[in-house]
Amino acid sequence: MKVLKNFLKETDFSLLIPCLLLSAFGILMVHSATLYKITEGSILHRDTLVMLIAVVAGIVACLIISIIDYEFIIRLWPLIAVVSLALMLALFKWGVSPNGRDDAFTWLLVPKINITIQPSEILKIAFIITFSMHIDMLKDRINEWKSILLLFIHGMIPISLVIVTGDLGSALVFIAIFIGLLFLSGVYLRYFASAAAFGIAAAPILWMKFFSEFQKNRFLAVYKPSALEEYTYETIIYQQKQGINAIGAGGLKGSGLFKGVYTQNGLVPESRNDMVFTVICEELGFWGAILLLALLTFVVIRILLVAKSTRDNVSKLLCWGAAIMIGAQVFINIGMCLKLLPVIGITLPFMSAGGSSNFCVYLAIGLVLSVYRFNKDREPINYRLIHLSTPFSD
Repeated sequence: MKVLKNFLKETDFSLLIPCLLLSAFGILMVHSATLYKITEGSILHRDTLVMLIAVVAGIVACLIISIIDYEFIIRLWPLIAVVSLALMLALFKWGVSPNGRDDAFTWLLVPKINITIQPSEILKIAFIITFSMHIDMLKDRINEWKSILLLFIHGMIPISLVIVTGDLGSALVFIAIFIGLLFLSGVYLRYFASAAAFGIAAAPILWMKFFSEFQKNRFLAVYKPSALEEYTYETIIYQQKQGINAIGAGGLKGSGLFKGVYTQNGLVPESRNDMVFTVICEELGFWGAILLLALLTFVVIRILLVAKSTRDNVSKLLCWGAAIMIGAQVFINIGMCLKLLPVIGITLPFMSAGGSSNFCVYLAIGLVLSVYRFNKDREPINYRLIHLSTPFSD
């Protein structure tokens, strides 16, 4: 009873409960988005069921991680790095392409049980851990040019891997974590200026050598439609165009749960995944979208507050990394749905279908909960033995 009481007392429910609400919200919206696909005799579509299982498994993993001291976890960084990189490298031999994306190989198919995992999601958590540890080990030497070079190499390894496998969405999230952690760690601005100049110079090479024709067309469709033939433009922009129509159809109050015309007729491609925000806007309207954004913003702010209350640098870095990961994905996904950014394949945290993304976001939350638990002032445990008879007792 004492152990359970301490567990509950030391758990940050102000972070955990909003995450659970978001996941419940997400499962409901994915169920709505897949309602028209459910076969007779089934209650849930397979995508909804997979999401539900991943969320439950993620919550269990989150709670287990939360009771393990984060200092023990980060000491395992070499093993974490090797396992996550091995999974990414396995994509080059056994990688599976998403539907309609022959230019990418981002999933690993698990035989017999016929499910896929996305190694880049696991790599995000591994990168937060290893990069935080790397920065913490450098301490006051972080602004030496040798340190910056090593940090740059560290960051470019996962970024390069996800770009080569065709996962541009994840690449942007890695870049956000990389830049964000360096900036918050006090790296001089002149290094960022040099990196920006390098990035601008390398952009044409990246465009020509690493971007597929399909990826180039997605960028051009948003930022320079005149560069595409009309048929190509209409094909590429169709998903976002339908998404904008669905958002507009929702208005302030929405069409009603399970009543969205675009959602229930499957008129927005991938509405259960990358475009789930359009489902929320159509069926729950502007106020439903505001509620979602408020919950997501609260989660990010709460993680930053946990970071602020920590006693050591590495725990701050872990929390900052988790907050940046979630915040960057929200920004990119919603920007994509609003046609402000090209479609690059990125999930909305807690909301989109997908086992890997839902499971791994709870791994990040588990790390934050561990930081919260082991930075609290803990009550001393009384190990005094009573009613013990010894030769020395009176």
